[in-house]
Amino acid sequence: MTPLFDSFFLGGFECSTQRRADGRRLDLIAGTRHDLLALEDYRQLTEHGIRSARDGVRWHLIETSPGQYDWSPVLGLLRAAQQVGVQVVWDLCHYGWPDGLDVFSAAFVERFAAYAAAFARLHVEETGRAPMLCPVNEISFFAWAAGDMARFQPKCQGRGGELKRQLVRAALAATLAVRAAAPGALVFAIDPIIEIHPKPGQDPGPVAAYNECQWESWDMLTGRMAPELGGFPEAFDVMGVNYYWNNQWLDGAEPLSVFDAARHTPPHVLFGRAHRRYGRRIFLAETSIEAWPRAGWLRYITEEVREAMRQGTPMEGACLYPVLSHMGWDEDRYCPNGLFELEPKHGRRLVYQPLAEELKRQQAEMAALVPLV
Repeated sequence: MTPLFDSFFLGGFECSTQRRADGRRLDLIAGTRHDLLALEDYRQLTEHGIRSARDGVRWHLIETSPGQYDWSPVLGLLRAAQQVGVQVVWDLCHYGWPDGLDVFSAAFVERFAAYAAAFARLHVEETGRAPMLCPVNEISFFAWAAGDMARFQPKCQGRGGELKRQLVRAALAATLAVRAAAPGALVFAIDPIIEIHPKPGQDPGPVAAYNECQWESWDMLTGRMAPELGGFPEAFDVMGVNYYWNNQWLDGAEPLSVFDAARHTPPHVLFGRAHRRYGRRIFLAETSIEAWPRAGWLRYITEEVREAMRQGTPMEGACLYPVLSHMGWDEDRYCPNGLFELEPKHGRRLVYQPLAEELKRQQAEMAALVPLV
């Protein structure tokens, strides 16, 4: 099988565009000046052996009125990637949509599908290739954060299940529209994988049931659950699993340390579980940690990816997400979690050297298992 990515390691640019609970619109591409420095950002990726990336198409800026598109917010990114030779998986909806559009409405699904098809056509016109894209990023997390916890728009509580179903409808409509507009397009479905553990003496049943909820968006997309939404087995080509340092925790308590071997499930087990469930091409779509543990975390998680591969899970890549440090969603706190630091010097990002050195070591280790690193 042809490798999915042009390099095993990818760099992901944070591209969230939601309106926070206080009404402020986030735009992490603008906030990091990636829109202005895209050419140099992509070039710096290649200098570190990274030739594949995740990036975002900002729907709220592009659809200026219903059915009318201004592609200038993404053309600079698209053309910069093309010029440098970086392969990009594009998020079409990374938590944000145009103002005035009700996410629960039929119009949301219709307009999203039309926008997705229009971007697919643009991609073919600009590059000569069908796109690689994720219609709706992190459907399950999105539904929980915005539909149950009111962390960002639509700022609801108790409507997470309803929102999840609506986002699945939109993703399915977009998938069909994209494949019609650009045959050969690869569709990604990306969500976190988690493991909640019962406390000592706690009935494990409710925790196990909650753990099963993490599969709902993928199950709905493939028609295993809520078939009335229109899901079908080939609804996505690639499964992306997101895994951070805090994706396992005790029920109602703190995250579990990776060194708590008695309770912590090794990530390679979780990767294998996800692949066996759907049988799709699979990669680690997001992973990072803040500050000085960055290098150690990459070493740990890449060894887990390799162990998954040794045990038969065909992991096709690992994405440093974000590859560029940024300001936090909810406060003006610097999040030092990238290979590159936020503030440029003479137009280039400063490199976090310990992570760069570890990345080089891990690329060499990966070369023994995969042809492209």
